[in-house]
Amino acid sequence: MSTAFDKIMNGIRDAGDYLDGKRDSFAVHEVKVSRPDVVTIRNKTGLSQPAFAKCIDVSLNTLKNWEMGRQHPEGPARILLALIEKQPSIISKEQGL
Repeated sequence: MSTAFDKIMNGIRDAGDYLDGKRDSFAVHEVKVSRPDVVTIRNKTGLSQPAFAKCIDVSLNTLKNWEMGRQHPEGPARILLALIEKQPSIISKEQGL
């Protein structure tokens, strides 16, 4: 069974092939990502709330609301969090400074 990460990577490869002229058309990859546990994902990165919020380009208040369960990430934010959960090293402590 393919994970969301695998599907995203396949989509990125397809897009790259299309942009490089290796494909005449492109495929649509639908990715369903479950609701992320934002606290756990952030903790995997070792970043503070302010640093993590800065790295993913959301306000600190938004991040806090996600972590408290008052709001939930949607769309691209959910995909980004899924990628970070799979590979926390894609953001570094230096990016959050």
